[in-house]
Amino acid sequence: MSNINLTKPEDLNANNGGNNNNNFNNNQNNFAPKRKLPNSVAVLVLGIISIPTCFCWGIVGLTCGIIALVLAKKDMALYKANPENFDLTSFNNLKAGRVCAIIGLCLSALYMLYVIVVLAFVGTAITAMPWANMH
Repeated sequence: MSNINLTKPEDLNANNGGNNNNNFNNNQNNFAPKRKLPNSVAVLVLGIISIPTCFCWGIVGLTCGIIALVLAKKDMALYKANPENFDLTSFNNLKAGRVCAIIGLCLSALYMLYVIVVLAFVGTAITAMPWANMH
């Protein structure tokens, strides 16, 4: 037969001089699974969506980009307050989504400006035509 030592946790503490410093409980907090940032995936998805949708008159890309940046700002503040509580991959997703949102926002703003300029030129050209002379 094998010698199996069946001691209770109280007996182990008694051998330790009555010290209740249990290393298992102290180390358990160090290896606890870290939480993901609540909006990191949403920021990444909205940031990616804002890039191709910038050509939808610029409105859809602007909307997605602005929402992604607002969510990213909230999560960035949450991460900076307690970085040890959150997973690093979710923080990296947050940063990537923020960069995509900034790119999508810039492209959407430029495309919206382009659409406004083109409509202004077309409107000016149409009003400058001699409509009264055409029969």
